[in-house]
Amino acid sequence: MLAKALKVPAVEDNRTNETASAVDSAPATADTDQSELQRQRDEYYDLLLRKSAEFDNYRKRSERDRQSLSEAAAASVIEELLPLMDDLERALKADAGADAVNAYRRGVELIHKQLGEILRKRGVRPVEALGADFDPYFHQAVTYEPAEGRRDGEVIEEFRRGYMLGDRLLRPSMVKVAKG
Repeated sequence: MLAKALKVPAVEDNRTNETASAVDSAPATADTDQSELQRQRDEYYDLLLRKSAEFDNYRKRSERDRQSLSEAAAASVIEELLPLMDDLERALKADAGADAVNAYRRGVELIHKQLGEILRKRGVRPVEALGADFDPYFHQAVTYEPAEGRRDGEVIEEFRRGYMLGDRLLRPSMVKVAKG
């Protein structure tokens, strides 16, 4: 029995020693785990900073590209309009003689035709309003008026022409609409 008692404490001592060594190694493992977590945290933080900087650079580059494209498009249109400006300046400098009214009218008609051609080249087309049914998307009703021989809601007069660029409405037509 004594032998059994001696062996038992020895086994218990082994267990205690194993437990003690596990407890002793636990702080080392915890320190290792904590340093590994800190290293990962630092890596993720660095990655976050890099991605934030990349996104900020992308945003700035996109804005510069958009601005550049917008300026290029505007410059192209303005280059086409400059000859019209020249024609208007020549018309204003012309002598007002006996035929001045007819000359001015022909000059304005020519400029109007040139401007219409520039707009057509750019894909701008007028909104057809007269005789069409009123459509609030394409027309802005300024007034309603009873009109005999006209349908209810028919556009009977156009005060300002509307324009489309492709499928996009640039400006609605200002119109007078027949009231039934």
